[in-house]
Amino acid sequence: MTSTPVETQPAPVPYGTPDAPRLAVRGEAHLEVAPDIARLGITVSARGTDRRTTLDDLTRRNTTVLDLVRTYADAVGRLETGHLTLSPELTEGGHGERVHAHHGRVHVTAELTDFTALGELTTRLAALELTHVEGPWWDLSPDSPAHREARRQAVHEAVRRAREYADALGTTLTALVELADIGAENAERPSSAPRSAHRTALDGTVSAHGPAALALEPQRQHVYARITARFTMAPPRL
Repeated sequence: MTSTPVETQPAPVPYGTPDAPRLAVRGEAHLEVAPDIARLGITVSARGTDRRTTLDDLTRRNTTVLDLVRTYADAVGRLETGHLTLSPELTEGGHGERVHAHHGRVHVTAELTDFTALGELTTRLAALELTHVEGPWWDLSPDSPAHREARRQAVHEAVRRAREYADALGTTLTALVELADIGAENAERPSSAPRSAHRTALDGTVSAHGPAALALEPQRQHVYARITARFTMAPPRL
């Protein structure tokens, strides 16, 4: 019994052939754009000798903060409550353990997509009783057009560089073989610039004339895109 021979495909040539030389280039883009998100960290505190009274005060202040932020519903894209803590403070010294006071804290994060009300909201929050405000932390949303534009520019840069190399050899590109984010082959996440943060810590103090809105200038965000592209060229005359 004879077996039918199995056709074997030629192994791919990673570096091209004399008839179809392969060219690999990198394309990079760096944009500096305005942020579209500002995050505020809000910590509400309460302290008292009675546990139930401390919890009631914490609940009341937390509700006040949430109600205030919700009045800016058109500007607030997300409002989230983090962890809550209510812990006793023990008296130092003496015999046995005695509770001296109770401390309570609630952490809230507000994400704003409209910055026109950011300064006013920040100062109004800071004027509340036992309320600590941090931020803003500036950022770009995942669907920001800036990410798409950076990738587009990186591709154009790769094509431009490849054409320059081909032109230096007196030839032209014939086909695109591969296009990949740098690190995609190794399942690594491409490096990116750290998020910018302008941190202002404000504790609640009440002014007789009401709080004046802070003038907050958004920090520009850095967006990077890096790719590798591989092309084939017409055989150059060397």
